[in-house]
Amino acid sequence: MSIYVVVMAIAISFLITVLLSPIFIPFLRRLKFGQSIREEGPQSHMKKSGTPTMGGLMIIASVVITFLLVSFLFTEQTVNYQFWLLLFVIIGYGLIGFLDDFIIVVRKNNQGLTSKQKLLGQIVIAVVFYITLRMNDYPTTIAIPGTDVEWELGFFYAILIVFMLVGSSNAVNLTDGLDGLLAGTASVAFGAFAIITTYHGEETQFITIFALTIVGALLGFLVFNAHPAKVFMGDTGSLALGGAIAGIAILAKLEIILVIIGGVFVIETLSVILQVISFKTTGKRIFKMSPIHHHFELIGWSEWRVVTTFWAVGIVFASIAIFIEVVL
Repeated sequence: MSIYVVVMAIAISFLITVLLSPIFIPFLRRLKFGQSIREEGPQSHMKKSGTPTMGGLMIIASVVITFLLVSFLFTEQTVNYQFWLLLFVIIGYGLIGFLDDFIIVVRKNNQGLTSKQKLLGQIVIAVVFYITLRMNDYPTTIAIPGTDVEWELGFFYAILIVFMLVGSSNAVNLTDGLDGLLAGTASVAFGAFAIITTYHGEETQFITIFALTIVGALLGFLVFNAHPAKVFMGDTGSLALGGAIAGIAILAKLEIILVIIGGVFVIETLSVILQVISFKTTGKRIFKMSPIHHHFELIGWSEWRVVTTFWAVGIVFASIAIFIEVVL
């Protein structure tokens, strides 16, 4: 892939997001689409109540527009089912998040879709994703990173696909709790996938472009989402990003590498799981609050310190994954 396409993918999505934000943020404010803060959350977050949310719409719009433009105008490769699946997964999970956010802002509390409704929607999208793969004779193997070893999973690959898409969308959603935290860590993760898929050749060209457009959109969003945030992405953005990153990992045959690149998201999810298990079995909490980014807030870290530390950890995980896939 030429450096020209790389620059165009990042630059166009960045500019679209930056140009949309000054228009979209006041629009959200006029509609009173403000964030509702959980009462059981850190008290320092109460001042964020009313900050416009659903900013994920800007990210999705920027990614879709840029992906279409760059793919059709700056590449000669014919679009395939992978191209449409990438659009399907980010729009599909974004729609679930949008419904959740919309219900929350209308009710003016923190209760959107029920967990069962959200899970059902996530599973349906994952099943459609898998069926489309099998209709195109997509291999049901997974490769061990850094080796030539492959495992044939057969039917169990379907279970893996559903688990990856549903698990990733929820894990990324849990990470969206501080100003700029998810936008920064996700841009690092998608950037890592873009670097790795570039080395896979022309067959992953659309996957690379897709990852790059998300990087550009997130960097543009970060201009307005960094502390103090002027807008939040909401579930609209976080669920869409979680679905997108899993979709990229599946289509690029990097299923296991996703765990490394998404190391921050894995840690956030494990902190919640361990907290729940510990409290239900012993009555004691491991962390002051979960997800774990709130724990660091409550022990005295500034929000900016927590965010930049998690960004750094994300860079370390991304570097490890790139080393395994590109260098080894």
